[in-house]
Amino acid sequence: MARYILLMNWTDQGVKNVRESPSRLDGAKALAKKMGCEIREFYLTTGVNDMVSIIEAPDDATLAKFNLTLAMGGNVRTTTLKAFPEDAYRKIIGSL
Repeated sequence: MARYILLMNWTDQGVKNVRESPSRLDGAKALAKKMGCEIREFYLTTGVNDMVSIIEAPDDATLAKFNLTLAMGGNVRTTTLKAFPEDAYRKIIGSL
């Protein structure tokens, strides 16, 4: 499965209801599982992003559907980075 890094920020609605955030995270984990994805790690962060998550998904389209479904809830906005593990990184660089 491919790995992705999700940089997330609360919307005005999401921060207004921040006390509900842990239950929304539980819902996101259940949604991910239902869609064939897995939230491997989750972090509350400081700085530019409010939260960071590491997610595995079978492909880009599945991850896009997951992100869009999250966005439809109106509580978070995401920026997604496709992550290449070290072995893939070495193969990519080695092929140059």
